[in-house]
Amino acid sequence: MLATRTANRFVQRRNLCDMKPPHLILLLVMNFCWGAVFSAYKVIGAAVPSGSIVTLRFGLAAVSLLLAWPWLPGPAPRGRDLVSTCFMGLMLFVLGQRLQVYGNQLGTAGDSAVLIALEPLVTSLAAALFLGEHIGPRRLVGFALGMIGVGLLNGVWRADFQWTGLTASLIFVSSFVCEAAYSVMGKPIIMRASVMKMLAISLAVGTAANLAIDGPTTLRAAGALPPASWLLLGALGVIGSAIGYTVWFIVIRDCPVNVAALTIFAQSVFGVAIAALWLGEKLHWGHLLGSVTIAAGLAFGLSRQIRKTEGAALER
Repeated sequence: MLATRTANRFVQRRNLCDMKPPHLILLLVMNFCWGAVFSAYKVIGAAVPSGSIVTLRFGLAAVSLLLAWPWLPGPAPRGRDLVSTCFMGLMLFVLGQRLQVYGNQLGTAGDSAVLIALEPLVTSLAAALFLGEHIGPRRLVGFALGMIGVGLLNGVWRADFQWTGLTASLIFVSSFVCEAAYSVMGKPIIMRASVMKMLAISLAVGTAANLAIDGPTTLRAAGALPPASWLLLGALGVIGSAIGYTVWFIVIRDCPVNVAALTIFAQSVFGVAIAALWLGEKLHWGHLLGSVTIAAGLAFGLSRQIRKTEGAALER
């Protein structure tokens, strides 16, 4: 009996650190969508100020979730959780996203793909500090391979490579602090409340603040937007934000944040390929080598983190 109880506790602890295969697939799909965001910002940004892009994108995300509110499962955040949810909306969907869009506009989509490699590191560090998560050696190796892969992917050794500039880089990277804080603060809340209702409230609060900042400018810009730009904004808002953040929180509810964060490296692979096809940015041999290195990092870092059956878990 003692051996059985010990084995059951071992399985439970391992399950808390593992990721379900469907969750991994969903995160990779969402990282493909997020990888297209930087290129989409470049296209939309030709006609719309950076702040208005944030207001419109996350405003559409808020509207989509609020319209679906009666059918959203689970209770809404209450008390302190509600206050934290509102603060999270201001922090990420106002400050963080404005910093990210503005930083991206100052550089290129390829440069942003280099800088995005810092996001999983910032997020994992925050999860370790504030959620007490343990980052195992395999995940550390996975992070290292991911960083190396991003460097190869973007040819940082080449004479013609140019960073976005110190100021733009700092602006872009500072948005990762907001992203990391949103995940770290949100994880305890979704243990007690609905993921989608938490998102709906934080998006609504963020949108209200964004409209207060640049509502008239955004409305004027929106009136002149072509249908193609509205289609892009709709995809960014509904798929990239409402659905994307829902998927992210569902995954980190069941596994450590630092495990899910490893998949963010895939954005660099997808982002560079999309920028090349969509914006005509040049490719080089480092893209292939970098993609293989990132894939190896993901495979190694997640090799013992994919949840199997209880019987398989007992064998490990």
